[in-house]
Amino acid sequence: MREPGTFRIVEHLQRIGEDILPTQLRYHRKRVLVSKEFTFDAAHHLHCYEGKCKNLHGHTYKVIFGISGYPGETGLTVDFGHIKDIWKTQIEGYLDHQYLNETLPLMNTTAENMVVWLFEQMENALQTEPYAGLTDGGRTEFVRLFETPTSYAEARREWMIDE
Repeated sequence: MREPGTFRIVEHLQRIGEDILPTQLRYHRKRVLVSKEFTFDAAHHLHCYEGKCKNLHGHTYKVIFGISGYPGETGLTVDFGHIKDIWKTQIEGYLDHQYLNETLPLMNTTAENMVVWLFEQMENALQTEPYAGLTDGGRTEFVRLFETPTSYAEARREWMIDE
């Protein structure tokens, strides 16, 4: 290892099998959480609510998925690309530029209801092909859904699974 804080131009790129062995790629065997964030724009309205949100309106939502697992042989726990693929192929189409009252299951489209639906979608996807087995112990730990920059609802594994 070189001394931290010193600047130099890399002259030699580390090569697998010569400078580092495949057995050295995984540094530990502890559960680690990775997080991926997405945004989507959607319209909705709330039923049985006396306030501005009873009218049709829209938000730029932000959703954060926290996924945990044990690192594989290469040191990766959950590939960020797999989380993005699940989002793109199995979740985003129900949300982005949609009228949520039509595209989500029958529910009042509150952030509290939607965040549980998002948790279920990610958890189900991680347990099915082609994602099952891509990570050791991969599971959804939390989902946080921001309806505005300062307001969010959260679903946590211990609340979804253990209750």
